[in-house]
Amino acid sequence: MAVLVIADHDNASLKDNTHKTVTAALAVSGDVDVLVAGKDAKAAADAAAKIAGVRKVLLADSDALGQGLAEAVTDLAVSLAGGYDAILTPATSQGKNFSPRIAAKLDVAQISEIIEVVDASTFVRPIYAGNALETVQSSDSKKVITVRPTAFKAAGEGGSASVESVGAGAGAPKTTFVDQQLVKSARPELTGAKIVVSGGRAMGSAEEFQRVIEPLADKLGAAVGASRAAVDAGYAPNDYQVGQTGKVVAPELYVAIGISGAIQHLAGMKDSKVIVAINKDGDAPIFQVADFGLVADYKAAVPELMDALTAAGK
Repeated sequence: MAVLVIADHDNASLKDNTHKTVTAALAVSGDVDVLVAGKDAKAAADAAAKIAGVRKVLLADSDALGQGLAEAVTDLAVSLAGGYDAILTPATSQGKNFSPRIAAKLDVAQISEIIEVVDASTFVRPIYAGNALETVQSSDSKKVITVRPTAFKAAGEGGSASVESVGAGAGAPKTTFVDQQLVKSARPELTGAKIVVSGGRAMGSAEEFQRVIEPLADKLGAAVGASRAAVDAGYAPNDYQVGQTGKVVAPELYVAIGISGAIQHLAGMKDSKVIVAINKDGDAPIFQVADFGLVADYKAAVPELMDALTAAGK
């Protein structure tokens, strides 16, 4: 049984989500190949070849694949599917875009956001905003699976897989890439950060969010997150949203400030190693999952925290 992992990369470098998906793939089968589809992505392919456990890396290079268009990636993956029993990809926004298309083309059911591999045909995935776990057994001849990266440890380095060039497929004749606007930040990427500082609706305004949350994040070297309520109110951009309808994170430290802890938000961060909550409502649900909770007004607590960090040389 062979497994194909579709790599998550930006053409220049490989993202850690790929390593974690390889870990899941190795639990399915010992024969794991990685597909790097992009434009001038040789560096990413070479990085994939160094992942421990990878048998070989397939490098598909074309202009159509350079922007990760779902139609182009789908066409390529389907053309390669004959040699594999399962196709895995990280459950990122891009992976969620092309994986259902691949499953539809192969006439199989997609298995979404697995957090555990029981055996080659049985998987565990969260449902009801993570409040229940569902064990799914598939009898499909080919399995198309998205993997929740936060549930798996990253595969190590030390591999020496070969890199083979493959045809890029027919591309996306009905789809044209027009433009993209990327948010540039010196802070770590939210889904890969070791520390995340998030703010909620209690901030009251975008100005207050920036005044309170961002300096603390910068002092800790953290990424900035936000609850859906804060995003919907316009206090923070959509890229910051953590939760069921946002990004799922599992950093070593998650600091929730002025976040009540709605079930949808908890679904996106409750797997964090250490959770610190600051909220003046002692009955807020966030305290049920917090490792450390401070019942206080953030307007007093955060400046005290900043002073303590400064005194500690942070």
